[in-house]
Amino acid sequence: MSATVLVTGGAGYIGSHVAWACLDAGRRVVVLDDLSTGFRDQVPSAAAFVEGSVGDRSLVRAALAEHQVGAVIHMAAKTVVPDSLADPLSYYHTNLGESLAFIETVAAAGVPAFVFSSTAAVYDPAAADVGPLSEESPTAPLSPYGRSKLMVERILADYGAAMPIRHVILRYFNVAGADPQMRTGQSTANATHLIKVACEVAAGVRPRLEVFGDDYETADGSCVRDFIHVSDLAQAHLAALDHLERGGESLTLNCGYGRGASVLEVADAVRRATNRPLEVRIAPRRAGDLISAVSDPSRLRARLGWVPLYDSLDEIVASALRWEAARAARGAKSS
Repeated sequence: MSATVLVTGGAGYIGSHVAWACLDAGRRVVVLDDLSTGFRDQVPSAAAFVEGSVGDRSLVRAALAEHQVGAVIHMAAKTVVPDSLADPLSYYHTNLGESLAFIETVAAAGVPAFVFSSTAAVYDPAAADVGPLSEESPTAPLSPYGRSKLMVERILADYGAAMPIRHVILRYFNVAGADPQMRTGQSTANATHLIKVACEVAAGVRPRLEVFGDDYETADGSCVRDFIHVSDLAQAHLAALDHLERGGESLTLNCGYGRGASVLEVADAVRRATNRPLEVRIAPRRAGDLISAVSDPSRLRARLGWVPLYDSLDEIVASALRWEAARAARGAKSS
């Protein structure tokens, strides 16, 4: 039987999808989350739940021992780029300091397999503007968020070179959409994810979609991103675990589809899906934003055998809209 996996941040948007994917694959799952941004009701009922911080060494040590954890997926983090620019110390405290304590505790417990949630925000903007980003593209993060993630990547690489702990680092591009079975989705209040925001505008939750800059050197002037369906991303985590459990070497892998869509193209996709107008307002450029960020996912496909199932902007948008409708229906029933 596969090892029990500890998913940190498993009450959050991406983390809850990963927890469900692990359970669907027959794995035992423990979720560790402090619920600062996550939701207790998005943790699958079949998963054990531990409330607390990854930086709490005694709590983590007890959870690892009690549940006989054999693999870790570390996703707990602060993730909003503009917030990291406004409050950098909290990002370094959480994403770096608490992660370092967590890595030390996991390593001391002898857990051999570690999957780390990283980000395309580690890359040099100049490299992103040239073409698709490979794992060898230069790194030079614009934000404390990106820098904090890159620092943890380097800690894992240095520690893995010295000790028998292997890791897979997954650099996410733009994650969107919702579980096809509608078991979980993006529920964060005041979320900043583009497709989530656009769907909330379509659902009447927000008045308009703000586009931060329409004068970039792109086809329509708006920023370009590589959007990946959250369920395909969850499957990449499972593939990473399988790779490590088979004795595979440590890897760093991009998680995207290898093509971009602009902010204005996303707005058009929402209009197509709803067959209704979507109000858009052009706003000033936002600090820390890359002009374009598109992945080269060939290593992920080749090394882990990853094959996406939802590789379509229209499918991503459709699932996100279904989630908004499901949330609204639940709200109506509870009122």
